[in-house]
Amino acid sequence: MTVVHSPCDAIIARNQDESARVGHPGLVIATTILASSMALIDGSVVNVGLPAIGASFAADAVALQWVVNAYLLPLSALLLLGGAAGDRFGSRRLLIVGTGLFGAASIACALAPSLAWLLAARFVQGVSAALLMPGSLAILGRSFSGGAKGRAIGIWAAAGAAGGALGPVLGGWLIDAGSWRLIFLINVPLAAAAVALAYLYVGADADDGTGPLDATGPCSLPRVSALRPGR
Repeated sequence: MTVVHSPCDAIIARNQDESARVGHPGLVIATTILASSMALIDGSVVNVGLPAIGASFAADAVALQWVVNAYLLPLSALLLLGGAAGDRFGSRRLLIVGTGLFGAASIACALAPSLAWLLAARFVQGVSAALLMPGSLAILGRSFSGGAKGRAIGIWAAAGAAGGALGPVLGGWLIDAGSWRLIFLINVPLAAAAVALAYLYVGADADDGTGPLDATGPCSLPRVSALRPGR
């Protein structure tokens, strides 16, 4: 029996051999936290604003459920594709594109004149979140090694959990202080800061992004072929 290893094995081995050479490791971690926190906070803060959104657009419970689904459906459906696209085009590039698109879609949500406009903008938010989430974790994976990688991922995960818990509190305060539209505008400074830090302190990907896009996933299972009889 002959085992042919996936090309992803070589990528993982190469990244493990490289030590953390980033000049500003704290800022690299901050970049990934700012980018991913938008997606996590947005998922929780919008739930608090649903009654105010419903009152603004005279929407019923079924329509308001689509304010949530329009974000979660593309995020869950395209998350693996976003990871594969990061391997093909570069995780730093996908992080910048996804974060910038998320910020622009958040502005569109805040300015939505109708529920249909809001749902379309929420769909774009979900697509962009599917791009930036895998990219943020991939950047940590290639920027650090050994124990430093474990600590960086632990900080990233803890910050994301804290952001998700803070979202409802912040959303309720913004709605009481002004309008439900403010809950989307909090993503704009986060996106701007994450994009700026990514340009300045996150190194470009080691590969040139010319490899094929694997439709079955970035790390396919090893292909096993049985030897023919008599060989």
